[in-house]
Amino acid sequence: MTHRARFENSAGSLFTDGLRGILAAHPDATWHDAGFVARRTPRTSGVAVVSGGGSGHEPLHIGLVGAGMLDAACPGLIFTSPNAVQVAAATRAVDTGAGVVHVVKNYTGDVMNFAVARRLVGAPDGDGPAVATEFVLVDDDVATEDTAGPGRRGTAATIVVEKVCGAAADRGSSLAEVAAVGRRTAARARSMAVALSACTVPGADGPSFDLPAGQLAFGVGIHGERARDERPAESAEEIVTELLARILPGTGLGSGDRALVVVNNLGAVTDLETGVLFAEATKQLGERGIEVTRSLVGRFVTALDMAGASLTVVPLDDELIGLWDAPTTAPGWPNAAAAAPSSVDPLATARPDDSADRGEPNVWLSDFVGRVQRSVDELTDLDRKAGDGDFGTNMSAALGHFPLPLRGPDDSALGALATSFLVRAGGTSGAVFGTFFTELGRALQADGAGFAAGVRAGLDAVVELGGARVGDKTVVDALAPAADVLDAGGTLEEAAAAAAQGVAATADSTASRGRASYLGDAVIGVPDPGALVVSWLFEAAARSR
Repeated sequence: MTHRARFENSAGSLFTDGLRGILAAHPDATWHDAGFVARRTPRTSGVAVVSGGGSGHEPLHIGLVGAGMLDAACPGLIFTSPNAVQVAAATRAVDTGAGVVHVVKNYTGDVMNFAVARRLVGAPDGDGPAVATEFVLVDDDVATEDTAGPGRRGTAATIVVEKVCGAAADRGSSLAEVAAVGRRTAARARSMAVALSACTVPGADGPSFDLPAGQLAFGVGIHGERARDERPAESAEEIVTELLARILPGTGLGSGDRALVVVNNLGAVTDLETGVLFAEATKQLGERGIEVTRSLVGRFVTALDMAGASLTVVPLDDELIGLWDAPTTAPGWPNAAAAAPSSVDPLATARPDDSADRGEPNVWLSDFVGRVQRSVDELTDLDRKAGDGDFGTNMSAALGHFPLPLRGPDDSALGALATSFLVRAGGTSGAVFGTFFTELGRALQADGAGFAAGVRAGLDAVVELGGARVGDKTVVDALAPAADVLDAGGTLEEAAAAAAQGVAATADSTASRGRASYLGDAVIGVPDPGALVVSWLFEAAARSR
């Protein structure tokens, strides 16, 4: 299937070039080199609200920075969560002493990195005093509520939560009160999305999934995740009927109740089409005695160029209506004040101190990094079948910049890899691999012979971070058997063989963690790319360490 060209200089620069232009047209936002966007005229008192997520969903989140909504937004790479360092820096920057509420979409990488950020700011350090934080988890997508693992994804209801939290903060509510109104809103918000064609991730040679002409994907995700239900395209009336049948039970709405309806353009459908969907939703809710008191129709939470739309229904009461109606200057919100373009400096991505170019060559880690660098396309293809297609990109972001050979002792080289994963990669893979390499490096710093102890510590940290277990089709499937072999006194060769067997086992299982968990049986036969990379690490250690 062919896909359209983009207005871009290169696939690799779309994120930075596009963000530069968005900020140039933003009436009240400025870029911070720590990796976040904040209001140029920050609040001087009261609770602040911070959110963020992968790019490709604009105007979410950057377009919602402004008085009455977000105080700061942390953009990740395309469809990749921001890293914990970004989020922590933004949180400290906007805190006035009253605390900060994080609005977090329910994706593994977002949840992990915001959690790590809250831990980082929860204690004073050289960047400032401890910051009190609360978080609101948005999990509105009913397409994944019956899947194992994370459950409902966070999608278009995010903008509703950001609006009411921002308005509550501006009216002077306390940290606990702002979080409470956000959680109350998220608890009964429900969404579902459909698409007539997939998006194409920059750098990919095709769309995220193949959908024949005339077919409808029912239950797609905002990162290009395919739907488990594909069927012939239906009329708008039939589509809305089925969407409401899935959405309404979780809202608790009945005759006499009031509701907000959001029809969200996922990127490439026309206003006429979203208008048809909204008209049908209003009609069908009215037939149930549900009053559509407030509405929002347009492009708010996109999936790059996906030709699709999502429907969100949120119960309303007097308090939520008042918060919804409160003014905001966020340019991504309807009727936001216009402003002349402003001049901004070219975005300068803050580079971490992650060099590994001093000392003697580190043969085994160079072997590992070289193999990953040569295998980015293979990893991308695997993740395209088993996830959302960004794993190879994340590996390239973390390891592609290292010149070979890596130099330095194990602890310093592993520290460089850990830092690179945490800052450059972001997403689930950044948090997981960054955490594992941190623990392994610490063990080898304390005891050059402590490889087995480091592997076990890294495994324990990864399990604590994401909750994965053997059989969940994650890196743990390769890490755990290798750790068991080493704990029993086995050799690196035996550990590598155990890791490889763990990878093979992932091909026969479904996933219950991460975005692959949304695809059910569709991932059977495809090995987990993260587990595969882990097995390469042990193979390199067995050959050269």
